[in-house]
Order: sequence, then C-alpha cells, then structure tokens
Amino acid sequence: MKKTLLLIVLALLSLPLFSQTKEEEQVLAEAWLLYNSERASWLGTDLFLEKFPEKKENIGGYFSYSADGKHTCIFFDREQEPNVLGALTFDDSFVAEAADVNTTSRKLTPNEKDLYTIRQKAREESVNDTILFKHYNNTSLNFIPVILKNTKKVYVLTGPSVGGVVVFGNDYLIEFDKKNNIKSKKALHKNIIPIEYNSKQEEEITTMHNHQESTGDLITATDICTLMLYGPYANWKQHYVISKNNVSIWDCDKNQLFVMTRKAWDKIAKAEGIKD
Repeated sequence: MKKTLLLIVLALLSLPLFSQTKEEEQVLAEAWLLYNSERASWLGTDLFLEKFPEKKENIGGYFSYSADGKHTCIFFDREQEPNVLGALTFDDSFVAEAADVNTTSRKLTPNEKDLYTIRQKAREESVNDTILFKHYNNTSLNFIPVILKNTKKVYVLTGPSVGGVVVFGNDYLIEFDKKNNIKSKKALHKNIIPIEYNSKQEEEITTMHNHQESTGDLITATDICTLMLYGPYANWKQHYVISKNNVSIWDCDKNQLFVMTRKAWDKIAKAEGIKD
C-alpha cells in the first residue's frame, strides 16, 4: 500500500471519536458475541483437556455462551439427554489462571438446553443440505449458537485445521423460531477466502479481501470475529474489506472499525496509483 493512503487511513483511525451507523453498531455487537464465544471455546478446550485428560473419551461436544460479563465453555457427555461434564468460566481478560473450573456433573440449564438444541440442529443441517453448505479440505465448520433478545441464531464459521492460514468466507447464518425450528438459513459469503501468514514475521502487515455484492457493503460480524481471533497471531496491523459502495477498515491493534465510501477510497487510491 502506498505511503500517502496508509497515512490517511492511520489518521482516520486515530480520531478519538467518530459516529457509527446502527448497522455498524449491530455488526460490532454481534462480532464481540462471536469472539467471546470462540475465545472461550479455544481456551476452555485447551484448559479442560490439559487438566482432565481422562474425561476426553466421554466428551460428546462443547459450546460457549456469555452472560453477566462472563464467558462460559461447557463440555457435555454422549447421552441422548446430555449432562455437563465440566464448565470453565472466563472474564473479559480470558486469563486461563483466573478461570473458574467446575467439573460437578449436572443437567443443562434451560438456556443451555436451547443452545445445545439449535447447535445440534445446525450441525445436522450442514450435513443434510449439501447445496448450501460447502466443505473444504483442511478446514472444519465451527458452530456458534447465540440467544439474545428473543432471537436464536447459529453462526457457522470455517476454521483452518492447518497452521499459517486465516480463512474468511464460507460462513453461514441459521435463524430459529421460539420452538427451536429452523426458519431461515443463508450463506454470508458465497466464497472462501484463505490468507496465508507467517507468525514469525516481525513486521506488521496490512491485508484485505473483497465482498461480492450478495455479501453486502459492510464487513461482517464473522469477518471481525476472525480478525480478533487470528490478528494477534498473524501480526496484522489492519484489514480492509472492499465492497461495492464502502470500504471497511479494521484496526487489529485497537479492535476498531472505520467505514469510508468506496467513492472516497477510489479517489485516494487513484491518486496514489493503487489497484485493489
């Protein structure tokens, strides 16, 4: 990226305050929900298997959720009506040493039962609907159930099963009714966008990907979640999402979003001789 464009972008991101649309606020709110869930799952899995390796064979699955400022990852057994094998709860710092670890066997709470049910139904749907859901080598689908303000959703992200790559796209949103029946499903990105990185690279870099018109003119909650999860490991400085009418700029250091019009972006880029 040419120096002038980079300086302009850095100046915009350094502003102490700037207004955001309701759509941008909603995307950010959902991105944090997804991030907190996935972060709890990442750390919870590592910690649970490290502390209780003897329970591994009994694990039927796991999921995470947030409540009252805490983020809990629970592991359940293989019974048809599953029981909780263990629950690990983190605060916003996600410090493993500060986690509350509880291995008392118990039944799922009503909220956990709903989360479990919609997650299981989403998993089944991803297997049965081979037209919508795509499966790629060296990746796996991650299912994130979310219940918030009387809405029930499962986001499906594609995660890499090999190191040195961040995967955007091939993500989905499944919405449920009050009785946990699927009422809608869609692909958020209709393509898969792998970006390689070198974790040993000391110099911070800037990356980008393009949105097809069907994905929309704004960075998605799944994009932001992926950036917050992998950005620190990839040593990324910023990431740009280029769409038809907007350019979304994510600052990986500050976890901050700035959106500018595509017209303004193209004007600056043209002056600098940059092609995206």
